[in-house]
Amino acid sequence: MGLIIVLVIVAIVVLYGVGVYNKLVRFRTLVEEAWSGINVQLKKRHDLIPNLMETVRGYATHERETFESVTRARTSAIQAQDVKTQEVAENQLSGALMRLMAISERYPELKANQNFMQLQEQLGIIETDIEKSRRYYNGAVRQKNIAIDTFPSNMVANMFSFSKSPFFELDSEAEKAVPQIKF
Repeated sequence: MGLIIVLVIVAIVVLYGVGVYNKLVRFRTLVEEAWSGINVQLKKRHDLIPNLMETVRGYATHERETFESVTRARTSAIQAQDVKTQEVAENQLSGALMRLMAISERYPELKANQNFMQLQEQLGIIETDIEKSRRYYNGAVRQKNIAIDTFPSNMVANMFSFSKSPFFELDSEAEKAVPQIKF
């Protein structure tokens, strides 16, 4: 009778371990899928930038430093290999894009250009999609990291070398800025 009890307890522990392992695999897959979604949106953004730069360049030919800054930042963002490197590169690219968009304020004829307005609208849509993808990714990372950190699933995670994933944060100066209210 004692052997049966021990076998039942072992079976319960093994089944629990299999369940936790499968949950961790599911979370890892969700994180990978979410990162893929971010990459799709970032690629759209990277592909739009040359068209935007060409349109601005037609009106603001003497803004060479800004164009070079955007080009360098875009190249770094395309070449980024991991989440943290991508995060840094995308933050640099966002800053360079903000400087590029600020140029339009000095050129009213550029602001009125239909092509520029369409590109600017597309960029806004892509930025919104990146934000949504980032939230989904960070939610998947949060679930996975909690499962890896909490007891008793952390024992299974350690046994099978599951590691925590980094969050992906884009520092947008526009998001940090205090809104100016004028009456």
